Amino acid sequence: MRILGISPAHDASVCVLNDGVVERFYKEERLSKKKRDKYPYLSLLEVHKEFGTDIDFIVVSSPTPNTFPDLEYFCSKLFRCEVEFVCQHHHLQHASLAFYSSGFDRALTFVVDRNGSNFKEFFRESETVFFCDYPNNFTEVYKSFWRMNIGDEQLYNLLNELKEQNPHCEFVCDSNFNITKVYESATTLISEHPLENGKTMGLSSYGKDKKFYGLFDESIPKDKYFTHLTKDHHPEMEVSVFKEYDPKTSNGVHKEDYQFYADYAYQVQKQSQEAVGDLIEKYSSNYATNNICITGGYGLNVLANSYYKKRFPNLNFFYEPLADDTGNSIGCALLKYHQETNTCKKFDMRGTFFHGVKYEIPKQFPHCDEDYIAERILDQKSVAVYNGMAESGPRALGNRSILFDCRNKDSRDIVNKIKNREWYRPFAAICIEDDAKILFDYSSDENAKYMTMSFKVKPDYADIIPGVLHVDGTCRIQVIDEDHHLFSLLTKIKSKTGYGILLNTSFNLAGDPLVETVSDALNVLKNSDLDIIWFPETNQYVECDDGSN
Repeated sequence: MRILGISPAHDASVCVLNDGVVERFYKEERLSKKKRDKYPYLSLLEVHKEFGTDIDFIVVSSPTPNTFPDLEYFCSKLFRCEVEFVCQHHHLQHASLAFYSSGFDRALTFVVDRNGSNFKEFFRESETVFFCDYPNNFTEVYKSFWRMNIGDEQLYNLLNELKEQNPHCEFVCDSNFNITKVYESATTLISEHPLENGKTMGLSSYGKDKKFYGLFDESIPKDKYFTHLTKDHHPEMEVSVFKEYDPKTSNGVHKEDYQFYADYAYQVQKQSQEAVGDLIEKYSSNYATNNICITGGYGLNVLANSYYKKRFPNLNFFYEPLADDTGNSIGCALLKYHQETNTCKKFDMRGTFFHGVKYEIPKQFPHCDEDYIAERILDQKSVAVYNGMAESGPRALGNRSILFDCRNKDSRDIVNKIKNREWYRPFAAICIEDDAKILFDYSSDENAKYMTMSFKVKPDYADIIPGVLHVDGTCRIQVIDEDHHLFSLLTKIKSKTGYGILLNTSFNLAGDPLVETVSDALNVLKNSDLDIIWFPETNQYVECDDGSN
């Protein structure tokens, strides 16, 4: 059974699922080179080129059929089967991928998202909690909406109607703002795109905890503090704004005057993760499971994920690595597969290395061995890894990564110059598991292989790895074992330095998608201060002759 899953809107993607296994996956931006591209037409053409009309079902995860009115027509020209729109279940697609790939037999899945599906034109999904078990049971037990142009009396009637239809679910709609939109207000304050909340997360660690408003105080409507505005730098959408601070909106975060912005970022980070934590505490105590899945755009917040783990040490967490809308094409295809088959088969995420296809490496590139690459890294050269199929999610996990020696105290400045990246953002690390246990407050956690958590660096080792030490003393780490193709390289690094750890950041330039093709990789080498591209599968490399481009 071959199912084509399609997720249009931002971070558009398509997935071909064959008997529960991803046969092909594309994120549109990697093909179009337009960051967060929402029209998956190039991806669909690639699917048609490979599979023709051999598709049994087409499922589209879209807010409404009218959002992309030409999508159904486009599909009808390429494929023979009808298109099924699952328009009222955006959060369900998030929950589907998270639960089926978690390995849990049953779980509570928390979807914390900026925007979900519209309900009756007056509500928009914000947070949903599902009780999930096999083969395809996703029971809503909590649903929070943000309001859209509705009066109190009409709101009361509609909420009562929903409660009558689903008496076991708690429905809330008390504001025009949800958890992620409150977080977004700090991103707006520094004039970043509302989908770039990861930058706010990095900045928050520079903030100081001062007395501040209770942004999630149930006795005070959030509308008192926040409003929606259209900003010049994002004319295509309204963004959340903290009213009092709007006149202080910055055109960027500068080392000379960052503290005000960092302090507010600290507050939204602290208070939003506590709000999600309160939901976890409430609903995990009501259901007979200790298994918790986290997904939705806010699920990529590594500081929050680490907070939950610390606050609830007796719960088992799975942080879905494609938690933004990237994974919804897989989520809707998986749900359709389980609905059609009633199977209890779990989904193998396979480290997220299933994007696109394998591209041929030009034969004229010179050959090398791992010893040469290790030597170049220890000579303080930046090495980009181009290996096999790319990571499907937003975290670089070793197939499209830039590596650098994190012992170098200037490594952050060096790599920031390559990528043209903001000064305040932290860098992640790739680390052999045995050394992770030495360097970090880390014991063992499956989530670490997806780089979805941060860990405290042990004080005695902070001076050893300054390149990946964030200002708050943490590091987002990818922990690997001998099954990972970079394990041998890190073992060689360890033999020279004492520890198998390197700075690991995504192979792209700031504002660009992750590189997909060999041509994409060579363009980064040409247009930046990157030193080397290494192709581990063929033991080839490309290096700048004089170290400049």
